[in-house]
Order: sequence, then C-alpha cells, then structure tokens
Amino acid sequence: MAHATGDDCVMETRIRRVALASYVGSAIEYYDFFIYGTAAALVFPHVFFPSMSPLMATIASLGTFAAAFLSRPIGAAVFGHFGDRIGRKNTLVFTLLIMGASSVCVGLIPSTAVIGTAAPLLLISMRLLQGFAVGGEWAGAALMSAEQAPHGKRGYYCMFTQLGLGTALVLGNLVFLGVHGAFGDAETAFLQWGWRIPFLISAVLVAVALYIRLHLEESPVFAESAAEGHSGVPLAEAVRHQGREVVLAAGAVMGLFMLAFQVGTYFPNYAATHLHYDEDLILLVGVAGGVCSLVFVAASAILSDTYGRRRILALGAALALPWTLILFPLIQSGDPVRYGIAVIGTYGIIGIMMGPLAAFIPEIFAVRYRYSGAGLSYNVGGIIGGALPPVLSPVLLSSYGSWSITAMMAGFTVVSLVSALLLTETAGRGLGAAESPEPREPVVAQQRLAHAAC
Repeated sequence: MAHATGDDCVMETRIRRVALASYVGSAIEYYDFFIYGTAAALVFPHVFFPSMSPLMATIASLGTFAAAFLSRPIGAAVFGHFGDRIGRKNTLVFTLLIMGASSVCVGLIPSTAVIGTAAPLLLISMRLLQGFAVGGEWAGAALMSAEQAPHGKRGYYCMFTQLGLGTALVLGNLVFLGVHGAFGDAETAFLQWGWRIPFLISAVLVAVALYIRLHLEESPVFAESAAEGHSGVPLAEAVRHQGREVVLAAGAVMGLFMLAFQVGTYFPNYAATHLHYDEDLILLVGVAGGVCSLVFVAASAILSDTYGRRRILALGAALALPWTLILFPLIQSGDPVRYGIAVIGTYGIIGIMMGPLAAFIPEIFAVRYRYSGAGLSYNVGGIIGGALPPVLSPVLLSSYGSWSITAMMAGFTVVSLVSALLLTETAGRGLGAAESPEPREPVVAQQRLAHAAC
C-alpha cells in the first residue's frame, strides 16, 4: 500500500491555503461588483441622477455599472503582463489593494445634490479604477489554484475561486437587506448615507484577504517558467499563438456574464421600478439565488474532474438556451413567486456554467502567457456579455418590447454554447506545458492515495 510522504502533505496544505486565498479574493471581487450593481439598480438613480426622468436615470446609473467593463481589458493586459513576468502573487496583491480602495471611495462620494456634476464623474472614475483592478484579479486567482492543484482534483480546488460569486451574492444582499431594514421608513437617511455602509465594509474584507495573500508562496509552475526566461509581450504571444482559443474562450463566457448581470442588475431594477416589488423581497430572492449558485458551482466543478470541463460548461449553456426563452416572461408575470423561481433558477444555471471555468480557462493556455491569455478572454467575454445587456435592456424594452430582450439573451447563450463545443477538452492536461495533454488516470490514482493519507 502506498503511503503519503511528508512532501505530499506539505503540498496538500499549500494548495488548501492557495484555495482559501483565491476564494476570499474572488468573493471580494464579486462582492464589490454586486453591491455596486444593487446600488446602481435601487439607489444611484436617486442619489446621482435626480434631475433625469426615471428611464434616463436608470440608463445612466446602469451605464456607470457598465463603465467598469471598459477598463477591465486594460487591467487584464497590464496585470496579465506583470503576472506573466514578475509572478502571480505580487500582481494579486496590487489588484486587491486597488479594487478595495476604489470600492471604499465609492461609499465616500457626496451626492449630486451636494457637489453637483462632480459626483457622477467621481463615481465613474472609481468604477473605471475598480474595473481596471478586477481585470487582473480573476485570472490571477484562478491560475494560483490551477497551477498548484493536483491533476485529478484541479476542478475541485479551482472550485473555490468560483464559489466567490455565490458567497458575494449572499453577503452583498444580506448587508443591503440589513442596512435597509435598519432604516425602516427612514428612506431619506438610507439614500443619504445608509447605502454607503456596504461599500465601507469592503475595507475590512480587503484587510483579511491581503493578510492571507501576503503569506502565499509563488506558483511553482510560474517559477519554473520564469527560470527559463522569455522575451516578447505575453499578450501579443497569446493572440499570435492561440488567438482562436482567446476568441472561443471569450465567447464561452459571454452567456454566463449576460445571465449574471441581467439577474444581478437589470432584473432587480425592473422589479423595483416596473413591478413595484418591495426592496426587501428583491434582496431576499438574491440571497436565495446566491445559495443556489454555491450548490451548483460546487457540483459542476467537482464533476468536471470526472466528465470534463467542456462537457459541463456546454451542458450549462444548453440548459440556459430554453431557459432564456421563458425567463423574462416569468419576471414580467407580476407574480413574486414566479419572479423568485426565475432569479433562483437562473443562478442555478450560472453555477453550472461557472464551476469548471477556473480550471478550464487556465488549462487552455501555455504557461508563458497564461495570465494574459486567461485574463484577456475572460474580460473580453465580460465586456460583451456583462456590460451591454443591462444597459441595452431598458432601451430594447422601451423601443421594441419584451421579446427583444428575450432574443438578445438567447443570442448570447447560443454564442456560448457554440464556443464551448468548439474548444478542446483540457481535463487532465499538465499545466507546465499546456500544448501537451498528459495522461490522467495514473496521476489521479496516486494523488488520491496521497490525499487520503493526509
């Protein structure tokens, strides 16, 4: 019988620490995005765009939400370059500090009634800065886990990066729910300063995540690659050598981003402004959706180790396609129960699509430009799939009716399904040289014995 060595147990402890760091960083990333999305849907039209009509205030508010996606590719390029050249760990420390500082600053911006047009300009500036940092965050967190996880359990350990979305959704909605409930009927006080509390809490979360990240070790895969020395620009290399994969990976995540930010931003706004649902109901449904997302992310990530990343991602996209056809009609029904089913069900599908991604996308790219390739594809998909639909939806609804929103969502889902099917399966691939898949089963058997002994 094989026994685990001391080195095996040290590696097990190390990857658990990395998984925790990736989980905390990802949770803060999504927390900052979701509290901003919630505020953009329910608060910012009144605080920063009070002189506009309700429709234009909503469009302007959701436009500031979308602004972060414009700076995400720049962040992906900048942090991807340094992540591929100076290391994953150091880069992630900078993304965390910038992301946290910009979120706290959002909570400190005076309203338009106090400082005039400078208020929305400052809001957009902080949002762009936040997007710049987030552009480098996900890829770095995913790579730190993927490059140190054992082959047969890479989906499992990368799962913790993806669990950040559901955790942030639950945490963000609970914080807003608690703050909103604490003010009760004092709506004016909530709009003046109560909504700022969730943003200021980011400072505490960032401090915890920073402490964890500063105690990480650099990825051994990166260290080995760096020792060989590389010339050229990593982003240019990724596009030149694996341009097809960059495009397909971006397409594969578009539907996921579309669903996540429609259900996290546009639908809550629609429920509040068109259906006049109570804000507490909207936030409680968001909490339930976050819990549902956590369950399905965990299941799909673990199953991707057995059945493959591409197959699980394609399954999620295939389920999403018919779902998008009934999603907005469920929302529009005016029935709070159907609204809850629509939102919670959408988060379940999002969880299926999200689960394998933190292992799948890093496995696609060669190590010397992996940070750049993963960051570029993920963020380009995020811009097109995440930024455009929430901003276009109120315009489409006003101009063409609800069918146009359904058609748009179905179109994004088709792009994701086709892109996922055109990608190559990567489960079991060695990350030291992404171009050369390695045999899987012997490695899996050995790693399972070592983990059991640890």
